[in-house]
Amino acid sequence: MSGPARGRRRPGELRDPLAGLGAPLPEDMRPEPGPIAILPTEAAHLVAAVEAAGGTVAPLGPETRGLVWSHPYDVAGLAAALRAHSDIGWVQLPWAGVDAFAEVLREHAERARPIWTSAKGAYSEPVAEHALALTLACLREIPEKARSRSWAAERTGESLFGRRVLIVGAGGIAQQIVRMLAPFDTAITIVRRQDAPVSGVDRVLPITRLDEALADADVVILAAAATGENRRLLDARRLALMRRDAVLVNIARGSLVDAEALAAALERGHLAGAGIDVTDPEPLPDDHPLWSAPRVVVTSHSADTEAMTAPLLAARLEANVRAFLGDGAFIGVVSPSAGY
Repeated sequence: MSGPARGRRRPGELRDPLAGLGAPLPEDMRPEPGPIAILPTEAAHLVAAVEAAGGTVAPLGPETRGLVWSHPYDVAGLAAALRAHSDIGWVQLPWAGVDAFAEVLREHAERARPIWTSAKGAYSEPVAEHALALTLACLREIPEKARSRSWAAERTGESLFGRRVLIVGAGGIAQQIVRMLAPFDTAITIVRRQDAPVSGVDRVLPITRLDEALADADVVILAAAATGENRRLLDARRLALMRRDAVLVNIARGSLVDAEALAAALERGHLAGAGIDVTDPEPLPDDHPLWSAPRVVVTSHSADTEAMTAPLLAARLEANVRAFLGDGAFIGVVSPSAGY
């Protein structure tokens, strides 16, 4: 689940678990190397990463062969740049999740070029750490205790040790969550699209058995990619399947959970707690019922702050520039047809 040991970390140092794990492409599948444009803004840390890998940063033009897209919301700008410059052979996206770019990816789903890469996996450590923090906060009833204005008459809260944990998704974040749960001796179930083994877990189930898995879990952590087919994956029906004393944590995408149904479930006493970092819509409106629902903490998409992600993205970009100029051992390759 991680690369070679690199010694003791500096305070706050985060590492990309996929660093050094890219597989070289056959020579005839490698994109043509050339100048790299960084758009729509030439962020200094991204320029430095390209140059550190031996790449050349240049304005977008006929000679451009690589494109680093630095703005996660300017989808129209990216689409226009690719239509105008069809010789671009590689595109690096700024986020781990690429659902914001779904329309552009679909436009290129049947094309061999460009090769698409994202930061997927690079931000696994900070997001997994946040998932663990939310899990502990909910089990220990921190949301309600933090709101209290008087001393509690009794001591309440539950321990994570030995709990049954369900993780939906099996990507880099999920694997880091598994790693961080190890000291708690939990029984871990992974639900994923593919019925393939995952190291360190007790069982792996296909997504078709999600209902069964939800009913058995003490803690449910959502760590799946957002696609059209899993929108509102946890709707009112599936939330009702969860144990009344279960905890729900979402550090993946807000679209995976019906926020109104979650608020309603909490209001009627269903679920012991919910730790929500991402919402749909986002930002969550000030008058949304989830803000006032009991036993919930909303952390406003702060699982991976810019201070955490900037060096991780720069390191991922440097590695992918080396792959672009060399053997094609890209990390975080995105399938335009699959959308992740």
